[in-house]
Amino acid sequence: MQDENIFKMSQAADFEIKDVPTLNILLCYLMYKIDRSVEVEHLYEIAVSTGLINYFYYQDSIDYLIKNECILVEKNESGTEQYVLTSKGTTCAKQLKNYAPKAYRDKLVLAALKYFARLKFEQEIKIEYIPLENGYYTHVRCLDAKCDLMDLKLYAPDLRQAKLLGEKIMLNPSGFYGKVIDLALSNKEIPYDLTDN
Repeated sequence: MQDENIFKMSQAADFEIKDVPTLNILLCYLMYKIDRSVEVEHLYEIAVSTGLINYFYYQDSIDYLIKNECILVEKNESGTEQYVLTSKGTTCAKQLKNYAPKAYRDKLVLAALKYFARLKFEQEIKIEYIPLENGYYTHVRCLDAKCDLMDLKLYAPDLRQAKLLGEKIMLNPSGFYGKVIDLALSNKEIPYDLTDN
């Protein structure tokens, strides 16, 4: 019920924010709520994908947060730059969150959760489109650390429909995998009618 209310409130936040102090609070709040460092590119994609924040205001806000040591820029193990929330940023998120509308806070956090789930799915699920003479295969592979859990090809008459299959699978890859396994395990042989008539 609470998740449903958050979703409804986040849908209400559909105006672009043009106030850098509010963006500062929102970005600190987002990083506080997800409780992890975020690659520079990922934070930008999350923020702009919501439609709440445009590039110029986002960049002004990031510049301010770095200059005022609310976030730090560090490199992760792979050498990619990432943002890390400081204690000053955490204080901003906790004490000033009510100055940013809850609908906006919820929409941003929900966008981040969906974004990170999609990144995880993309590492575990590989989809490619293989052209055929009369259509396409949507080739789906569910990966594990040591082997493929599933390797499946689904036929589609054209590339548009093949991509639609791929998009639908990526909405909930673990659910798709679970349904395939459930179907396989519950599959039964059709009984034959051997009665004489």
